[in-house]
Amino acid sequence: MAKQVRSPADIGALVRSARKEQNLRQDELAGVSGVGLRFIVDLEAGKPTAQIGKVLQVLQTLGCSIDILAPGERRK
Repeated sequence: MAKQVRSPADIGALVRSARKEQNLRQDELAGVSGVGLRFIVDLEAGKPTAQIGKVLQVLQTLGCSIDILAPGERRK
């Protein structure tokens, strides 16, 4: 299901929800994603300065994808 992301908090909520759906603890997600536990904690809390590369790693690990629409484009 597609979700609009407008803030770091939205990304954090999505990561938390996907992690829980997959029955992963934060430390387990950190390990399989190749990031630290503190990063996962901060990401789920909506920290606005999270490194985009690491965010993408975590999202990919969870099976999430990102579609960015240019101005004027519409989702089909």
